[in-house]
Amino acid sequence: MTGEIRKEKNNLIVPDFPVIPFIEGDGTGPDIWKASVRVFNAAVEKVYGSEKRIVWKEVLAGEKAFRETGNWLPEETLSTFRHYLVGIKGPLTTPVGEGMRSLNVALRQELDLYTCYRPVRYFDGVPSPVRHPEKVNMYIFRENTEDIYAGIEYLNGTPEAEKIRKFLSDEMGVRKIRFPESSSIGIKPVSVEGTERLVRQAIKFAVDRNLPSVTLVHKGNIMKFTEGAFMKWGYALAEREFSNEVFTWNRYREIADREGAAPADAALAEAVSNRKVIIKDVIADAFLQQILTRPEDYSVIATLNLNGDYISDALAAIVGGIGIAPGANINFESGHAIFEATHGTAPKYADQDKVNPGSVILSGALMFEFIGWKDVADRIYAGLEKTIRSGLVTYDFHRLMNNANLLKTSEFASAIINNL
Repeated sequence: MTGEIRKEKNNLIVPDFPVIPFIEGDGTGPDIWKASVRVFNAAVEKVYGSEKRIVWKEVLAGEKAFRETGNWLPEETLSTFRHYLVGIKGPLTTPVGEGMRSLNVALRQELDLYTCYRPVRYFDGVPSPVRHPEKVNMYIFRENTEDIYAGIEYLNGTPEAEKIRKFLSDEMGVRKIRFPESSSIGIKPVSVEGTERLVRQAIKFAVDRNLPSVTLVHKGNIMKFTEGAFMKWGYALAEREFSNEVFTWNRYREIADREGAAPADAALAEAVSNRKVIIKDVIADAFLQQILTRPEDYSVIATLNLNGDYISDALAAIVGGIGIAPGANINFESGHAIFEATHGTAPKYADQDKVNPGSVILSGALMFEFIGWKDVADRIYAGLEKTIRSGLVTYDFHRLMNNANLLKTSEFASAIINNL
């Protein structure tokens, strides 16, 4: 019997035949989805036989939705995701000159999917531009609903922009807008609540998985009351709610100021020996250098929306590109989650059975982990890695590898299935 996934207290209740809505996506989306769903179904069958199965339910968004309904994101799609909690999607077109700014952002905002979760790891055999991509093993927790992605912007020359400009100059005494008459203006909201719920989940994740550290990545040296506050609020939450499980750099600095560097170092060493999670912070531009020079120093990353966008794509490039970068948008309180391709629609390759379906396949593996079907996820990881290590790849990897065999999207899926 099919059923809905439900959230009870802190647990997801998942039936043996859960209904999971999907959006196949635009451009290359249909090719990718057809390949991915075959891998999903085969992995579930490999693990559970006929005892469990996903019941897929298509919902519409993007170009297909606009063609069939005249709406880029129908309310029925949103209500279906709300009802069934967990869903998955391919890449979606952002409407040009009309409609909303981004369908992906709209889904996150409407469903309050406040965490963008992007694990970044290296699969053996994947071509990489760096010498030691295997040192990258990070889990990105990107705040998903605030920062400049809130979309509060006013175009120069409009009455709204002029009203904001006059308020800033006349009421607030702002004199730092260099060219006020021609400036567009954006607003960057960063809240205590938004920061705390994101950092809380990052720390819980690190504690539950016994990971070494959580790093707050920010640009607080310049944006002191938004990004700087994110850092301060993150430290405060860690010390208030996880005092027995973590050791913060704030505490280290206090000890160093009070007793000197040696006692502080001893306290840090004791925290590490007791397997406490180290909570630290780093400026965003320094972090973007250090992911190349010493990525092994970082594990779980908690950061704001724009930083997280840059960071997750930069890390993906190190381990092979966004073609195999998975992503999830999650509200841990409500249980709502949408797993998604992290790349664009690549319309010039649409219907060519050519592109790499790895991003959706690995996002599906994250989905199986989320609903508690971890053995299915493990099969998918192993099957994909074995396939790539064998030199069976799509064109994006084939052009970077020696002695590899070029496969179509559908053939790549078949090879993964054979290697599950």
